Amino acid sequence: MRGSVALVTGGTRGIGAAITERVARTGVHVAAVYRSAEVTARAFAEQLSGEGLSVSIHAADLAEPSACRAVVEEVAASHGPVDYLVNNAGVLIESKVVEVTESQWSHLLAANLGSAFFLAQAVWQGMVDHGFGRIVNVGSVTATSGNPVEVAYGSAKAGMIGMTRSLAMAGARKGITVNCVVPGVFATDMVRGMRERDRERIARMIPLGRVGDTHEFAHMVVSLLADEASYVTGAVLMVDGGLGMGA
Repeated sequence: MRGSVALVTGGTRGIGAAITERVARTGVHVAAVYRSAEVTARAFAEQLSGEGLSVSIHAADLAEPSACRAVVEEVAASHGPVDYLVNNAGVLIESKVVEVTESQWSHLLAANLGSAFFLAQAVWQGMVDHGFGRIVNVGSVTATSGNPVEVAYGSAKAGMIGMTRSLAMAGARKGITVNCVVPGVFATDMVRGMRERDRERIARMIPLGRVGDTHEFAHMVVSLLADEASYVTGAVLMVDGGLGMGA
C-alpha cells in the first residue's frame, strides 16, 4: 500500500476494530475514530501499539459536519494527510414507521450518510493534490433487502450506495477510487450476546450456514485499499455469506 495514513471511523469496536488492525498490519498508520467508550478505545489502541502497530485514537461525534472536518485536520496535523478513508461508523435505531420522529430521521441520516460525505469532502482535496486516494464506505444489507423497523437507517445506507458511485465518478480521473462494502451478520459482541437459538436461527438464514468473522470482512476492505485494486471503483461488494442473494 503506497499511502501512509488511514482514517477508520467506528474503528475501535466490532468490525471497525478488525479493519483498524488489518490496515495497521500493512504498515500504514491508522487513526481510529470513536464516539464514546473511551476506556475501550484506549485499551484497544494500547494493545495494538504493544504489538508494534501504529495506531492513534480520536474522539468525534461525526453526525456534526464540523466534527468531520475537525478530526481530519487533527489527524493531518499529527500524522500527515489522509490517504485512506474507511467510513464504517454508523448509528442504528429501530422504530415502527409511525414512531419515527423528525429528529430521529435527521439524526440517522446525518450519522450514517452525512458523516460519510463530509469526511470524504474533508479528505478530498488532499487526495486530489497527491493524485491518490482510497475511500471505502461500509453499507448495510438493509439498503437492498429492507427492514420494516429500520426505514431511516436503510434509507441512509441506500443513499450511501448512490453517493459511492457519484464520488467514484468525481474521483475517477484524479487517482481516487471509491467503493462500498456491504456486511451481513458478523460475530460481533452484539451477535455473540444473543441467545444460542437466535444465533442458530440467523445462521440458517445464511446460505453459507454461519455468521462471518470480522477479520473476513476486514480482509475485503483492505483488498480495496491496496494498490492492486486501482481498477476497482464505484463497486458495491456484498460480504454476507450469500444472505443478500435475490434481494
